[in-house]
Amino acid sequence: MSPSPQSGPRTLVAGIGNIFLGDDGFGVETARRLGERDLPGHIEVVDIGVRGMHLAYQILDGYDTLVLVDATARGEAPGTLYVIEHDVGAGNPLPAAPALDGHRMTPDAVLALLDTLCAGTGGEPPRRVLVVGCEPASLEEGIGLSAPVSDAVPEAVRLIEELVHNGEPGESAPRATAGGKST
Repeated sequence: MSPSPQSGPRTLVAGIGNIFLGDDGFGVETARRLGERDLPGHIEVVDIGVRGMHLAYQILDGYDTLVLVDATARGEAPGTLYVIEHDVGAGNPLPAAPALDGHRMTPDAVLALLDTLCAGTGGEPPRRVLVVGCEPASLEEGIGLSAPVSDAVPEAVRLIEELVHNGEPGESAPRATAGGKST
């Protein structure tokens, strides 16, 4: 689905994950619920699932802000939400040569591939990249989110709406940089 042409900044919210691996489906479910909301026309919500290669190419369409929504294991209690800001162009340690397995591309690999694609096409990466993550309880085979992760989805929707409308989250979610430091 292509967004209508916009004269101002565009935002892409991409739900990432594999619905067949339990809580890894967090990003997909959050994107589905966010897509049911009444959002401004400059905000596009997509269910990327495991199609990381597709995401990298879609970002080339030109977005000011990219919000990746994914299960994110950082050692906290299951259901904990995180907002992680990726410092675009700050020399973050990304994989040097992203594996081009279209079904196993992590957000870091997608961003590394995006850098390569932008260099080759003259495109511009998003000015701002955020990851809204949720601590998983289980990534074992199975369909359906665990109770704590399922309970976190409505809060994640609210948090993303706040991020795309106001640019900053409230105090409800821990913030971290791509290097893992809390802010």
